[in-house]
Amino acid sequence: MGFVDGAVTVSVPATSANLGPGYDCLGLALGLRDTLVGEVVAAGLEVDVEGEGADGIPRDDSHLVVRAMHAAFDEMGERPPGLRLRCTNRIPHARGLGSSSAAIVGGIALARGLVAGGSLLLDDDAAFRLAARIEGHPDNVAPAWYGGFVISGHDDGDFWAVGSSVDPRVSAVVMVPPHALSTETARGLLPDVVPHADAAADAARTALLVAALAGQPEHLLRATHDLLHQDYRRPAMPESLELVDRLRVAGLAAVVSGAGPTVLVLCAGHQCGDVAAHAPEGWWPASLSVDLDGVRVE
Repeated sequence: MGFVDGAVTVSVPATSANLGPGYDCLGLALGLRDTLVGEVVAAGLEVDVEGEGADGIPRDDSHLVVRAMHAAFDEMGERPPGLRLRCTNRIPHARGLGSSSAAIVGGIALARGLVAGGSLLLDDDAAFRLAARIEGHPDNVAPAWYGGFVISGHDDGDFWAVGSSVDPRVSAVVMVPPHALSTETARGLLPDVVPHADAAADAARTALLVAALAGQPEHLLRATHDLLHQDYRRPAMPESLELVDRLRVAGLAAVVSGAGPTVLVLCAGHQCGDVAAHAPEGWWPASLSVDLDGVRVE
């Protein structure tokens, strides 16, 4: 196996998982990207990080991008003698917008791009499954890798992902609070058992959401009503859930993005115009398109 000469640049989108009722199985890529630049060098490891989370990110082998790169190199059969890595982070960290998945997917794509013939040694589906194994679940890494709206899951440890269409009228508004929330904390609030009626209702709305995103956005409000996870997480992010409640009363399809605490609104056409004005003081609002490309080697 040989390595390419010079630097390789990769960009990878933010993602929002769950989208209300689709807990751990639905994900959407959004038009906000981290950029990674990597190069094989003679020896050592040099990591430079700027942007979101830069102050708290390690610059050694424990860096998540580096760990993902090493895993991909191992899958392809050989590690390089040394690496130089530069990360420009635009996706907020620990906010429910898939920053860890972006790091994993970006690292795998970067490693593959640095290997001559890397896409033959590690094809797209194998790369996705590796990313899902590292992350532990596929709902964010699937749209980060493939782009668009993706339904994903696993059967006996075998991860799978299927893309579904998105109506071009649909876009998203995110409202990002100034405080973080770890995925572990959010998951820790979920019960082991939920009422059968709630599970059945969420299954119906998950199916409806696929149809709503594909071409019937008038059903987005009903399709994003969740009973499985958001209210259980209210103690960890009361401001976020109060904002979701207010937005939904106003007729907007608001949900907690991923594990939170970011609030995501799915909208279509003229409805998207003034959604960002609902963001509380101190929160960062942004109108984002649906990213259809997924990870890109540029």
